[in-house]
Amino acid sequence: MENEEKYLRAKKRVEDLKGFYQHLLSYILVNIMLFIINMVTDPSYWWFIYPLMGWGIGLIAHAFSVYFDGFMGADWEEKKIKEYMEKDKRDG
Repeated sequence: MENEEKYLRAKKRVEDLKGFYQHLLSYILVNIMLFIINMVTDPSYWWFIYPLMGWGIGLIAHAFSVYFDGFMGADWEEKKIKEYMEKDKRDG
């Protein structure tokens, strides 16, 4: 049973990484297209920077969720629940 849990965790981790890499690839390709469209239509005003920055914030959040698993992940939630339960037990 323990091996199955490890396998499922590893599989989820790989799926998360795959999802992040797909997100990163989409970010790069779409923003290259937006840059080209911007330069062809109006090179004097760089509007492509706004979706680049907005989407970039989302991409950074996605990276944190994948690479920093302890950062508000399932383990973090479980740890906080136990912490509050212990505190309540001490405080009576």
